[in-house]
Amino acid sequence: MTQTTEPILSLSELKQNEKGIIRHCSATGVLKQKLLSMGFIPGAEITMLRNAPLRDPIEIGIHNCLITIRRSEAALLEVESA
Repeated sequence: MTQTTEPILSLSELKQNEKGIIRHCSATGVLKQKLLSMGFIPGAEITMLRNAPLRDPIEIGIHNCLITIRRSEAALLEVESA
């Protein structure tokens, strides 16, 4: 039996309207607590909705909410493309 695995990307690498599943948060300290409390937990399904005109920040759909985060913060979240 062969297992197919989707490539692991950072959340900031997803394209507009692309969906993914969070696999790991590599942030530390207060930033990690902030991301986890906003719902960026492993196993959560997310949708990268849009970029700001200068590509930062980005808008994410997660748990029926719209959240805007910096691209540098999104780069700390590992996502499996769905």
